[in-house]
Amino acid sequence: QVQLVESGGGLVQPGGSLRLSCAASGFTLDYYDIGWFRQAPGKEREGVSCISSSDGSTFYADSVKGRFTISRDIPKNTVYLQMNNLKPEDTAVYYCHGRELGTWNEYWGQGAQVTVSS
Repeated sequence: QVQLVESGGGLVQPGGSLRLSCAASGFTLDYYDIGWFRQAPGKEREGVSCISSSDGSTFYADSVKGRFTISRDIPKNTVYLQMNNLKPEDTAVYYCHGRELGTWNEYWGQGAQVTVSS
C-alpha cells in the first residue's frame, strides 16, 4: 500500500522543539520531492518547507526560516522536519506531501497535530 505516515506531533510550550517524521511505504523517496504543509483552524493550508529529490536542496517559508530544518534519510525512506523555537502561531495540523518527478502522482499523509501553548 502506497502511503505517507506522519508522526511526532504533540503539545509543546513556546520556545520548545518537536521533530516530525514522514515515513513512506510502498514507494521510495528517491524520486519524490517532499514537502511539509500546515493548516491552522480557519486558515488555508500553507507550504512550510520542501526538499528536492534530485539534489537535496531545501526551501523554507519566511515564517519558519531559521527555526525549522527539513532533512531526509534515504535508507529509512523518511523525511524529517525539526522544529525549534516554536511559537503559538505554529499551531496547526502538519501534512507531509510527496510528488513523483515527471508525473502527476502525489500523496498526502494523514496529518499530525502540533500545538504550541503554555
